[in-house]
Amino acid sequence: MANTREIKFESPSFFKRLKGMLGVDFYRLFHTPMFYIFLAIAAVIPAMILSMTALPGPDGTAAEPMYTNTWQIVAANAPIYVVSDIAEYANMNMVFIFGGIMVSIFIGHDYKSGYVKQLFTTHAKKQDYMMSKSVVGAFSMACMCITYLIGSVVAGILSGTSFEVNIGSLVCAVLGKMVMSFGWASLYTFLNIIFRRYFGVSIISSFFFGTGILIIGAAAIIGNNSALNIFLYGTSVYACLSSSFLTVIVCALCSAAWTVIYNILGSRILSKCDVY
Repeated sequence: MANTREIKFESPSFFKRLKGMLGVDFYRLFHTPMFYIFLAIAAVIPAMILSMTALPGPDGTAAEPMYTNTWQIVAANAPIYVVSDIAEYANMNMVFIFGGIMVSIFIGHDYKSGYVKQLFTTHAKKQDYMMSKSVVGAFSMACMCITYLIGSVVAGILSGTSFEVNIGSLVCAVLGKMVMSFGWASLYTFLNIIFRRYFGVSIISSFFFGTGILIIGAAAIIGNNSALNIFLYGTSVYACLSSSFLTVIVCALCSAAWTVIYNILGSRILSKCDVY
């Protein structure tokens, strides 16, 4: 009786699958002009903010500058909520708006080019796609935070604005916003999975959530409070120029919670719906 040998094929582990997908996504990211265009936009935004807030009034008299300190265009002096001056939102949080648009373009290209159809024919793990796009999106936003910071320094030097700050609080504020990149990227990936067939709608939804309009509407109905802002807008509003290491921890926890929630929801949608 002939001996038969059973051949077993082991499926790649999660980390091997994710590593392969990340390799493809990062290659595409670094070889598309879009990434570098958005980095440049993030660097230019601080100069635009400082210049626009110092425009003269209608009678020609010099307007009182909205920002007296360079670092105010990076983070607010205190945690900002809807009851605060709307100008306080014009800081590094704007990176997340443009980051969301970039994620929409990136994922939209996947569906338009047919890459998703090819991918899911040979790679059935939908959660790997969600996680890979979240990681790439978070990396892109973190890089935009860095170029925004560099642009802020240059804009402050050119405008002669004060650089006085508690360096520890500034570092914690920047780190807090950067770690929130992962949560924001997961949210945007989730939104683009929902509106995967409607590129224009995905762009609008990313802009809608990124600007915090949802907070304003909800606060108008049920009242404003810190828990509402953190839940809806993330701890990006919590990271400010009075931050401490505790702020970074809270931001990291919020970002992790967003990442888990939106990756699970997005993976379920992909597994139950036609992705083509």
